[in-house]
Amino acid sequence: MPASKPAGGHNNVNTALVPYAANVQNSRGRRYQEAPPNYRTEYQRDRDRIVHSAAFRRLEYKTQVFVNHEGDMFRTRLTHSVEVAQIARSISRILNLNEDLVEAIALAHDLGHTPFGHAGQDALNRCMKEYGGFEHNLQSLRVVDELEERYAEFSGLNLTYESREGILKHCSPHRAKELGELGERFINKQQPSLEAQLTNVADEIAYNNHDMDDGMRSGLITLEQLCEMSLFAEQYETVIGQYKNLTERRTIHEVVRRMINSQVTDLIETSRANIESAVPSTIEDIRLQPQPLIRFSAEMNAYNLELKRFLRKGLYQHYRVRRMSTKADRIIKSLFEIFLDDQHLLPPEYDNKVSQMEKVEGVTGKARVVADYIAGMTDRYAIGEFERLFNPSQLT
Repeated sequence: MPASKPAGGHNNVNTALVPYAANVQNSRGRRYQEAPPNYRTEYQRDRDRIVHSAAFRRLEYKTQVFVNHEGDMFRTRLTHSVEVAQIARSISRILNLNEDLVEAIALAHDLGHTPFGHAGQDALNRCMKEYGGFEHNLQSLRVVDELEERYAEFSGLNLTYESREGILKHCSPHRAKELGELGERFINKQQPSLEAQLTNVADEIAYNNHDMDDGMRSGLITLEQLCEMSLFAEQYETVIGQYKNLTERRTIHEVVRRMINSQVTDLIETSRANIESAVPSTIEDIRLQPQPLIRFSAEMNAYNLELKRFLRKGLYQHYRVRRMSTKADRIIKSLFEIFLDDQHLLPPEYDNKVSQMEKVEGVTGKARVVADYIAGMTDRYAIGEFERLFNPSQLT
């Protein structure tokens, strides 16, 4: 079917957008023709489809840093996605970009993430090394393009080009050639929309600051360690100077929210200056820029790099997190190997998909379906499957 173009209906178009924003009236459309929605924009329809998808619901039980059952207060992929949407929407409104598109991209950006966070992704990528690899960014696109099964006339969610573009943050030139129009910007070294650029940076702001907050809550990193970082120390001194008797928990929260505010303010002011300097007239002018226009100042970028390095060493490589990562690796590797060896251990719908894909792509197609099944699992479902398959005391 030809791609659909937004037209007619009673679309709630945001007329306050800057001319170089992603305007729904100029959308490149959907992969499959559909009648336009009434009383909402095409990007609002995208957002609604994402929120109602099975993959979105499963994010509630997928690890951000800490496995879901380790504590009720730690962030999950779902709460992280909501936090990204909140930050991105606030900035989008100030810059007069398309808030509906930003929200859709933010809520969809982690739909393809494996159980057990980045440890799970790394494990599944190693399993898929001989079969094309695995990358959660591409898997998110695969979820919205093919794997969701909800609609009578097409597989996937049939999102607009602009939402799909924002989901696909990076891609190798080789893989880009397989993606048609969506992959052209990687081949031609062009930029995505400002909405996509903004959501990408909002994701970075959210996970850096909130992982730090969760790390403190878990006891894996200390206040003394955090004070070694420039941006944290600066805000910490301000807080304790202003409030003398705060508990440590409230002090940390106050510092983190001020850090986020500082980063958001820097991003808005730097990006606004970049846009004014580039003088874009259309979204195509944005795409032709040599580098993203939505970015931090050099000073804030250095602060963020320091924070990333701290988290990598102090939190992600902490022995307790590494223990979880080792367990995740063992679970995912074991599940992948046993399903690849005997597809009939898979649920019937996946067993049937393996048979179909194997006819077309051989063992590579078979492996991809196994990877789809594992990537779609929540943490607790993956643990349960492992127990059911490898624990002799569980016979069903």
